[in-house]
Amino acid sequence: MGLEMNMKTLYLDIFSGLSGDMLIGALLDLGVDAHAFERELKKLHLDGYHLHIKRAQKSQIEGVKFDVHLHEHGEPHHEHSSPEDSPEPRGAMLRAPHEHEHTHADGTKHTHSHAHEHGHEEEHGHTHEHGHEHSQDHGHSHNEEHHHAHGRNFSEIKQLILRSALSDWVKEKSVNVFHRIAVAEGKIHGLPAEEVHFHEVGAVDSIIDIVGGCVALELLGKPRILAANVVEGMGWIDCAHGRFPIPAPATLAILGARGVGVTQCAEPHELVTPTGAAMLAEFAESFGPMHGLIADKIGFGLGTRDNLTRPNVLRAILGDTASTSTSANDWETDTIAVLETNLDDINAEILGHFVEQTLYAGALDVFHTPIQMKKNRPGVLLTVLCAAADADKFSELMLRETSAFGVRRSVAERRKLHREFVTVKTVYGEVTVKLGRLNGKIVQATPEYESCKKLVERNKTPLKAIYEAAQKQSTTDEHG
Repeated sequence: MGLEMNMKTLYLDIFSGLSGDMLIGALLDLGVDAHAFERELKKLHLDGYHLHIKRAQKSQIEGVKFDVHLHEHGEPHHEHSSPEDSPEPRGAMLRAPHEHEHTHADGTKHTHSHAHEHGHEEEHGHTHEHGHEHSQDHGHSHNEEHHHAHGRNFSEIKQLILRSALSDWVKEKSVNVFHRIAVAEGKIHGLPAEEVHFHEVGAVDSIIDIVGGCVALELLGKPRILAANVVEGMGWIDCAHGRFPIPAPATLAILGARGVGVTQCAEPHELVTPTGAAMLAEFAESFGPMHGLIADKIGFGLGTRDNLTRPNVLRAILGDTASTSTSANDWETDTIAVLETNLDDINAEILGHFVEQTLYAGALDVFHTPIQMKKNRPGVLLTVLCAAADADKFSELMLRETSAFGVRRSVAERRKLHREFVTVKTVYGEVTVKLGRLNGKIVQATPEYESCKKLVERNKTPLKAIYEAAQKQSTTDEHG
């Protein structure tokens, strides 16, 4: 399935809650390439599992069912491969296997032999007591066997992700999602986040769910994400903490930390898993009904259980909002968070360090403006611009690293030129220029400073002359 990469908005219609596998299923149904998805996950170098991606129906709604199947004790180790990589059937198992065929989201059929279908924490019909506590003889070290039997702590999961060859964006977002769960669990158990042991979401299948969700969003073009209001079921669940009422303790803590409200419905089952809650907390800019949403594609991710009051599916809508899609201009749009605080007692060196630290951490921009505060005291207005999903992270940084006692937060819409980088040849040498286009025409041409600086030293020429030559040449190249 091809993707139209100009789509900017992904709306998660979570009328039946959210789990990691349902999110991935919906994204695959929207057109994320299953082969590319699997290839990216291999960069984790995590074994002991294989993926099942198939088209199916739930309550007569057709969508994609995504599952992670773990290899049982005694089953020989093999890595799951895409069909074009491994066309031959699997070899004989130590236990009597059976074969079945599944179809990838792109329509490609793939045959697996395996001895069981293991329970999946994110099957949306799970208990929170992980069913993966068994040893596996796959040539692992004792430490790796320990991981399979008892899960991993947050520090180990973080290192696993950071050591991989995944993109920086996927690494950052995956670690952030796990961090949200670790913080919530840490508060429940009275432990630092780094020491939280993931009995319930540290197993292989849930690492794949979280990292896979981030991979799928990247393959979809990292769209802006909005979500419906969070609806949770009622009743009780069995988890590692014992028997608890729904919402699960971690789910409630994760959503509460982000300031997301929860409304319960009459469905007598858990609808939002801790993984689903953490993905929402990390990625969703806002929660509420659709507003001016024009649907271009609709995908359905299927859960496992048959619910009593609603289909157990996630509806994901890829499209654009009416305000942007009907504009006469083809500019890009997004929504960012604006964080502000007034300071009149901060050391200038600390302020400078904060600016460097925040930009390094991924803020879009950081600046401070001289202001006059009460009692005629001089002060600064410190402003941080960041992605809406990162607002909590940078708010915490402002409170920890400056003298602020509070941070104001607002949301702002941006209109942006389409940007591209080109290399132009001038009489002084080659210069990298950032171009900004509106309706197909260049309206901004900005030479990159570091590129021009090298030519200044080489040609003993004023920086201004090189800037002007690069700007002129970029316009000349455009018109042929």
